[in-house]
Amino acid sequence: MSDAATHAGIDAAEHDRRLAELDRIWCNEPGVRGQLRAVNHGTVGLRFIAAGLAFMLVGGLLSMFIRLQLAWFDAEVLDPERFNQFVTLHGTTMMFLFAVPVMEGFAMYLLPKMIGARDLPFPRMSAFGWWCYLFGGLFLYSSLLFDAAPDGGWFMYVPLTDATFSPGMGPDFWLIGVTFAEIAAVTAAVELVVAILVTRAPGMDIRRMPLFAWAILVMAFMIALGFPPLILASILLEIQRAFGFVFFDPALGGDPLLWQHLFWLFGHPEVYIIFLPAAGVVSMVVATFARRPIVGHTWIVLALVGTGFLSFGLWVHHMFTVGIPLLALAFFSAASMAVAIPTAIQVFAWIATLWSGRPWLRVPMLHIFGFFFVFVLGGLTGVMLAFVPFDWQAHDTHFVVAHMHYVLIGGMMFPLFAGLYYWLPLASGRMPSESTSRTAFWLVFIGFNLTFLPMHLTGLLGMPRRAYTYPEELGVHWLNLLSTAAGFVLAVGIIAILVDAALCFVHGRRGRGNPWRAGTLEWAVPQPVPNYNFASIPRVEARYPLWQDRGLAARVARADGWLGDPASGRREMLGTGVVSAKPEQVVFISSSSWWPIACAALIALMLALFISKQYLLSAACVPPLAASFMAWAWTTGHRRAPLRVDAGQGLQLPSQYAARNAPGWWGVVVTMLIDGSLFASLVFAYFYLWLGADAWPPPGIGDARLALAPVVAVAMLGGAWLSSHLADRAFRAQRTTRTMWLAGVAALAALGYLLLYPPAVSILVGVPQAHAYASLVWMLAGFCVVHVAVAVLMVGFAIARMACGYVDAARSLEWRVASTFLRYALAQAAIGWTVVHLFPLVQG
Repeated sequence: MSDAATHAGIDAAEHDRRLAELDRIWCNEPGVRGQLRAVNHGTVGLRFIAAGLAFMLVGGLLSMFIRLQLAWFDAEVLDPERFNQFVTLHGTTMMFLFAVPVMEGFAMYLLPKMIGARDLPFPRMSAFGWWCYLFGGLFLYSSLLFDAAPDGGWFMYVPLTDATFSPGMGPDFWLIGVTFAEIAAVTAAVELVVAILVTRAPGMDIRRMPLFAWAILVMAFMIALGFPPLILASILLEIQRAFGFVFFDPALGGDPLLWQHLFWLFGHPEVYIIFLPAAGVVSMVVATFARRPIVGHTWIVLALVGTGFLSFGLWVHHMFTVGIPLLALAFFSAASMAVAIPTAIQVFAWIATLWSGRPWLRVPMLHIFGFFFVFVLGGLTGVMLAFVPFDWQAHDTHFVVAHMHYVLIGGMMFPLFAGLYYWLPLASGRMPSESTSRTAFWLVFIGFNLTFLPMHLTGLLGMPRRAYTYPEELGVHWLNLLSTAAGFVLAVGIIAILVDAALCFVHGRRGRGNPWRAGTLEWAVPQPVPNYNFASIPRVEARYPLWQDRGLAARVARADGWLGDPASGRREMLGTGVVSAKPEQVVFISSSSWWPIACAALIALMLALFISKQYLLSAACVPPLAASFMAWAWTTGHRRAPLRVDAGQGLQLPSQYAARNAPGWWGVVVTMLIDGSLFASLVFAYFYLWLGADAWPPPGIGDARLALAPVVAVAMLGGAWLSSHLADRAFRAQRTTRTMWLAGVAALAALGYLLLYPPAVSILVGVPQAHAYASLVWMLAGFCVVHVAVAVLMVGFAIARMACGYVDAARSLEWRVASTFLRYALAQAAIGWTVVHLFPLVQG
């Protein structure tokens, strides 16, 4: 220690004091209280991983019952109702509670270490997402306690799941539980995008970003655009079930296919949302064990971006049999085949890397080879299903089940286990059992292929999926028996992997630092990993910095570099340029708090009251929930935040409150992107139903043609926009009092819209239960009203912060966030007003 400290320019005692102070600032509080309040990215990331694996075990247990039921014709392990419930919960668990959350957990745990940061930029939001995820999953499974488990399949097609054909609470548990859990996905998307864009280590420009970070960045943007359609579909169906709206009722202008379009606008990108992080894991592991940089780094980045882009043009791939015109089917068939091209680029790059390197065959590489074998086969059957005539024959058979598992397990689970074994020494400081891990791999590999390969044959022989039994004459019982027996082999292998990983933390052999001799930055973190990751923020000069600079790991463990002196007592990170990664700001982040769990618990209570049809009590939870979020926001920030901060080594930087490129600014931008996708999905639903209608609005149904009240309401929006613009000008001119007055005028004008517009829509359109047109007009109007109301609260919050001295022209972040969201909400309301009130005139 003395040699390191002397080399660093500080004595050993000062060095030890700094490390101890950093640990005190960044550590979780002790005991149960500390665990409930924890927000550290390492803690939250490991919780996501552990919960995701736990849900995987529960979903796998359900699949074992399903396989037992199908092991032989006329089996009676499960009755038809229970079989449908288990199929629904199994698919829902694996898609919503395991695949995406566990990969987000990997990202939350690894990314700060990989990009040279101490934490994620919004740690309380990460913790809030975790609690929402946990409560959402428990909410879904609590349906079993009430004998009301959902049984409509993991895609919950209507009209099977509307109130007419499913009058029980099963669909409600699915719709509310899954939507609740998806809060975690979208909050994580915001967190990860902002972390990658503005908290990378100095020097890590976009050309030097690790491929795992690129994969997570693309995945996060895909979540931002792909999850909102499903969230909207779930909201629409729940409102239809609870209040009698008719979005999906064909007798009253609705269309069940609207659900399918909205679902698969999420559902097919979801496959690649799952695959892309796994591809990032493969790129990291292959480079390390080939002992050379990845071949075609730029091509892989382009392939990741191309996959993300193309995946949004494939949703009708799942709807080839619903009667869509052949010309449209040809387009989606071509797109379904085209998406194989960027995937093939990555596979060839990985093979070229191994071919030109010196491969080291350890357990992570075994899982990578398993991935190559299984995923390529799954991709080939995917290309087969992209051909419309073949899809017509194989649709809804076990051939599709086999293809889906080859793609998802091959494309996600094998890379997941490769990453688990690869980064396990980093998280635990210990090495897993080599013999157990190899045995477990072969059990998984052999068990998987013997389970799902026969399903291709049973599907081609005509066995339908989601059917609880089949006739003896079909001749598939021996193949099904083989699949069932192999399924148990697969289950034993997975359990062995998880037990091996768990025992590694306690009984594993102590490993040296960087046991795989990897080149990326996360392996520069000391072991055991400190809560702050890096005592000093590193500078990165290459894609594989540890291979180029052998002394980097020793330097970042010394508390003498950037942000090495914790004298301020705050949790501080370095903010850098989006493209260049040049140091631009010092970011202050939040410490442990009760607010994440409190807000998540309030949402859980509100949803529980809603599903029990206590609508007034559920609505009564909204004010305390809003107050809790406002109180949460009030506890962030600093009344007298410094304009400039000493970042160490003579570097003076502005704090994020005075920086233009602040994480909070990017957070609201990504949030508006997510919300804009939700709004666009709602507008899509409006025009989709209009295109299938003979008249829109139909005769005898009140329409929203222009009247005086809507015109006055939109004028209020214009007044609010003008006032907010003038407030911005006053703010930039450092006229704080004038800014507060003009912001108050903007809020009052927006309040005028809120008071005037809903009654006007009610009078013009009538009751929403009369027709799908009325239902959608009410939804569009309500959507816009809610957003304007949120914007008014944000402006009021900013005014209060100005009055208390938190915000001024030099510390502009909070006003910029509030003003930007207000203008976004006003623009959104204006677009909604145009669709509702001007479009009927154009049609007429």
